[in-house]
Amino acid sequence: MHLIHESIAMIEPYLRHYGLPALFVIVYLESLGAPLPGESGVICAALLASAGQLPIEGVFLAVAAGAILGDNTGYLIGRYGGRGIIERYGRYIGLNQQRREWIEGLYARRGAAVVVGARFVVILRQLNGIVAGMMAMRWKPFVMANIAGAILWTAVWTSVPFIFGDFFASHFHDILK
Repeated sequence: MHLIHESIAMIEPYLRHYGLPALFVIVYLESLGAPLPGESGVICAALLASAGQLPIEGVFLAVAAGAILGDNTGYLIGRYGGRGIIERYGRYIGLNQQRREWIEGLYARRGAAVVVGARFVVILRQLNGIVAGMMAMRWKPFVMANIAGAILWTAVWTSVPFIFGDFFASHFHDILK
């Protein structure tokens, strides 16, 4: 809880000052692969919405759009640039030919489930689009799974803090004044 508290405290001034565009950028960059606290940003924005400081509809749209577009940008990077990098340097991080083939097979068989599920796991969320592109997952199934995963993830992380805003506000009262 301490890490989430610190992340929310760090993001809150940006959300108050720049609003929904800042939220979109944070989620977009996290979905593209940047190590940013996107989930904490979503929670903070939903809490601000529950206090009437941001429109919850705008929060939902900014988060969903950032997640979908960020993953798609990552997919393009992985598809058109990542393959060569993995083939050249993958052995340095333990990604040998056998492991690459296993991951490719996983994406070929269960790519949609991997893309939806990865949205809910830190680190996998950041690498989701890039890896799907590098593993040559077909674009149409990727896009459909990406949209479904992003909407589910957005719904969970915007609705729970928004609905239970009073409960969360008591834990973050020093931040969300």
